[in-house]
Amino acid sequence: MKALALLATLITGSILLYGTMDFPAWGDPQDPAAVYLSPYYIENAVRETHVPNLVTAILGDYRGYDTMFETVVIYCAGMVVVSVLRRSKNDRPENKT
Repeated sequence: MKALALLATLITGSILLYGTMDFPAWGDPQDPAAVYLSPYYIENAVRETHVPNLVTAILGDYRGYDTMFETVVIYCAGMVVVSVLRRSKNDRPENKT
């Protein structure tokens, strides 16, 4: 069973790495995000959102739902960790005989 899990992990990892071959080089000034997207945000974010901080305008207004759902995922993960690691009164060492 472990060999099957390892094989599935290696195949999935290989497919994901193969998919990154189409990405532009890191920091490439001619990638689409740098050529088209960033100038639009820089020129229009403050006028469209009325928020003076460019990062806050992008995260709060343009990517509001994305940021909200990322926060929900982190909150849920935190609640799971707390519930898994929490000890009940019966699990404490002083209650065991």
